Amino acid sequence: MTTPAADLPVSRFRRALLEPVTFLMVLAFVNMLGYAGWVTLFTNFAKDAARFSGADIGLAQSVREIPGFLAFTAIYWFMVMREQTVAYIALLVLGAGSALTGGFPTLTALLITTFIMSVGFHYFETVNQSLSLQLFPKKDAPRLMGRVAGAAATAQFMAYGGLALLWRSGTQRYDLLFAIIGFACIGITIASFLLFPKFDGPVPQRKSIVLRQRYWLYYALTLMNGARRQIFTAFAGFLLVEKFGYTVPQMAMLLLVTSGLNTFLAPRLGALVGHWGERRTIAIENVVLILVFIGYAVTANATVAALLFIIDGVFSILVIAQRSYIQKIGDAADMAPTAACAFTINHIAAVAIPVFFGMLWLKNPSIVFYLGAAIATTSLTLSFLVPRHPGPGNETIFKERAAVPAE
Repeated sequence: MTTPAADLPVSRFRRALLEPVTFLMVLAFVNMLGYAGWVTLFTNFAKDAARFSGADIGLAQSVREIPGFLAFTAIYWFMVMREQTVAYIALLVLGAGSALTGGFPTLTALLITTFIMSVGFHYFETVNQSLSLQLFPKKDAPRLMGRVAGAAATAQFMAYGGLALLWRSGTQRYDLLFAIIGFACIGITIASFLLFPKFDGPVPQRKSIVLRQRYWLYYALTLMNGARRQIFTAFAGFLLVEKFGYTVPQMAMLLLVTSGLNTFLAPRLGALVGHWGERRTIAIENVVLILVFIGYAVTANATVAALLFIIDGVFSILVIAQRSYIQKIGDAADMAPTAACAFTINHIAAVAIPVFFGMLWLKNPSIVFYLGAAIATTSLTLSFLVPRHPGPGNETIFKERAAVPAE
């Protein structure tokens, strides 16, 4: 019997709801919609409404990074509730923090709402990585992670573009704009809770902090990635503004272009990770970033600097390779606690780099980017230790060589 045409879309919709990748794409979209919307509005709101000084902005950014550094505590929540439940709660917290921000333009209130928003964002990112490693088969994981990253990039694009259109149309009340972003996150999260079934990985997860010696290379790569990303986040955009005089609309356009490219390229880059393998991908990523950092240090051309900024943002997608690597070498029961610890390791740099590198910036901004190139070179060196076919007992090339019998 032929299925009526009217029933086909419903059937496809229901089938999509049963796919873990759809579930994680929707939730990653919500998470990035809230975070990107908050980031887009916060600096101008803090300056215009709360009269923040530069020191106040720095303090707020430090507070924003604290939950990332404490991401390992997510494992304690996993002891009392399912990871999927933690994901929903994290997104509700993110939405609430964003919605409340615009109504309280004081230093103390903004530090509190910033912390609330950041708790939701970082806890979800921890759960997102954990569930991706558990629910996606190893063979398809990079491609599917790329689709999830593409959904997050779509949310960035919509947040940047949507807020710009609302502002230009005359909607310039910060409290209203923050509320729109926050309640959109809350609404989509509640709908997701009602629509999606329960998803569980095939192996129950350990409910304790896990740090294993054989994962040392993954921890080192994660630390280096956090350092590189922090330099980009804290100083790349500042270079464009301070040295080349980029205006707010110009920076917004660069972010729109980057997120638009990531929407299109992220699924394809994820598929390339599966084709190239983790070792080659991590090496290629770092070669490109070395060139980008050196470019930041030496360029005197505003257009070149903008192109470097876009390349920097696009190649951040290739962090997928590190996650695929730990999925292949790790115990199946370690994915949740390892994701939680990795997020904390990644954010160690967020505590030290802004302050220390900020002092170097006052002497010579190029020093910051040469150090970024040195960090990327360290990461490139570490990439050569990744075996071509990573797996349990074959975590580094040293294990790979030891496993080859002597002739």
